[in-house]
Amino acid sequence: MGELLLAGTTHYPLMLYSDEFMTSQMERHWKNPKLPEYWKDQKNWPAPMQEEYGLNGSNGLASARAHRARLVSAFRKVREEIDAFKPDFVLIWGDDQYENFHEDLVPPFSVYICDKYETQPYHKRRMMPDGREAFNVWGEDIDHRFTHKGHPEGAKFLATRLLEMGHAMPYAYKTLHFQGLPHAFLNTLLFLDYDRKGFDYPVIPFHVNCYGSSFVKNRGGSPLQAVEGAEPDPPAPSAKLCFDVGAATARALKDSKYRAVIMGSSSWSHAFLVGKHHMLWPDIDADRARYEELAAGKTHLWKDLTMKQIEDAGQQELLNWICLGGALSELGCKPRIIDFVQTYIFNSSKCFAVAKSA
Repeated sequence: MGELLLAGTTHYPLMLYSDEFMTSQMERHWKNPKLPEYWKDQKNWPAPMQEEYGLNGSNGLASARAHRARLVSAFRKVREEIDAFKPDFVLIWGDDQYENFHEDLVPPFSVYICDKYETQPYHKRRMMPDGREAFNVWGEDIDHRFTHKGHPEGAKFLATRLLEMGHAMPYAYKTLHFQGLPHAFLNTLLFLDYDRKGFDYPVIPFHVNCYGSSFVKNRGGSPLQAVEGAEPDPPAPSAKLCFDVGAATARALKDSKYRAVIMGSSSWSHAFLVGKHHMLWPDIDADRARYEELAAGKTHLWKDLTMKQIEDAGQQELLNWICLGGALSELGCKPRIIDFVQTYIFNSSKCFAVAKSA
């Protein structure tokens, strides 16, 4: 019988860079020329948002430091759990944002079956709104290359079992358009190794097409990147399908010989996807509702979320966590919450949790 450690994290991209850069996304959306004039006046923002942005008169910088401190602390705690567990591999449910998948293939899911993944996360230069270049917080060279081991045996076993259980599961022996790991997987691993002591556990990336109807239309990103006049794409896999795939993954690995970590990685509501808030702040109420369901061990409720509800709340990437919710429900695990980091100005609230199978 297999032994499983379940975990949930974020892969928040701005955490790669300075606290000042973390505040830059808010500034970009605030200064978006399409933003109605009313919302350009900070006095019209929600009161908690005004406080978070104006804390100590720092335009969010003091809040960015506090936000990062909580995220780093939570990642260290998850890493401690992984090190104590000593897994054979770490499976990560993560999304693709027009990285490995393009117009020629957009699967609802895909299991990566590869020996290794080599990625250069800093190769694309990032710029501050004032034109200065943003550098990563570790001071690593722009061409620094990371190599992470895969676990082809475990990945092939899982893809086989899911197919045998009736899930039409795509898989891939190589990447298509993007060399190495897309950001959802790579960032998770970089943050789990925030102290740079190395991360030698093999990884199985498990792609979830979270962006669905806007995947190609928006090039996997903000509506501001939408292709002019493009029609919506076919939808993302439903919450029920993600939940069922997560449950099936837990069953397969529980019946295997492996010690495995299975992890959902994403922030929850994303401000840049919340049209009703003019892309300024996340759907705090929807995130709080999901948090309370998670903390109460009621992730079975997630499978009933409609795509309309998910997209209205900007919770597209929550589908990664819904896969995890299916696994938690299947195994009867009530998670231990490490932290729930709510924010108005750093694009998305983040949650960290762990649980062990009985």
